[in-house]
Amino acid sequence: MERRSLIPYLLLLPAIIYLLGFIGYPLIQAFYLAFTKDGALSLDTVRRALSDYYFWDALRNTLLFAAVIVPIQLGLAVVLALFMNRTFKGRDLGIYALIIPLTISDVAAGLIWFSLLSPYGFVNKLLMNLGITNTPIYFFGYQFRTREFFVIVLAEIWRATSIVFVIILAGLQMISREYLEAAEVFGAGYWTRLRHIVLPMLKPSIQSALIIRTLFAMQIFGIVLILAGRDIPVLAAEGYRQMVDLKDPGVASIYALIIAGISLILAALYVKFLRAEYLEVSRQ
Repeated sequence: MERRSLIPYLLLLPAIIYLLGFIGYPLIQAFYLAFTKDGALSLDTVRRALSDYYFWDALRNTLLFAAVIVPIQLGLAVVLALFMNRTFKGRDLGIYALIIPLTISDVAAGLIWFSLLSPYGFVNKLLMNLGITNTPIYFFGYQFRTREFFVIVLAEIWRATSIVFVIILAGLQMISREYLEAAEVFGAGYWTRLRHIVLPMLKPSIQSALIIRTLFAMQIFGIVLILAGRDIPVLAAEGYRQMVDLKDPGVASIYALIIAGISLILAALYVKFLRAEYLEVSRQ
């Protein structure tokens, strides 16, 4: 009996070791570097981080990217998943095509979009050959930061919508056809079924997709570095600069803790406001 009672703990042991080694210890180390100086508690590192020239711009840009990218990706993924959840010829091919960007890294995606939109890239050559413009349209550079922002948003939506799509499609396929068929028998139209059956039962998948995408959106780095450099500073890139270029692990830890803190707060809000509800199949 005692041996059997130990089995669950032994099965959990690898996960516990992983969490302690790769999350717990780095988190403790980050707090230590951020809030100590010469072995004593100090807020000097926090002051230096908050007074950094790029800090507030990086915070604003990171939050703005997350606020713009995540809702668009979610809406687009839901529409695509609803369409692909039907049975039609070429459906599997369409799903494969939609998830191809999932295999592309953010750096590779940035290079693809940079080559497409550079002054003598494919898009500008096409526009000039069609006679739409006589000179190249510049999408990159400090004076074109607004264009850079929208190019980054477009590239990130193209690259990472697929992961949201996969999660939502999996959630749709878990919804029993019996619920939808019963509602149809009672006269419920498509939009009624979507509003009162599909979307409520899809809440756990939407919640998971939002949490995952928000976590990654808060860490946006590679694609910004390729397409904008430091024209558009973000938290992850500034943390990297503090650690690698300026050799300041304390300030870099502040950036990392801010990213983690905001991500945890947003995840908690998603859990609170998108709490899964059970659909009542029958009522007394």
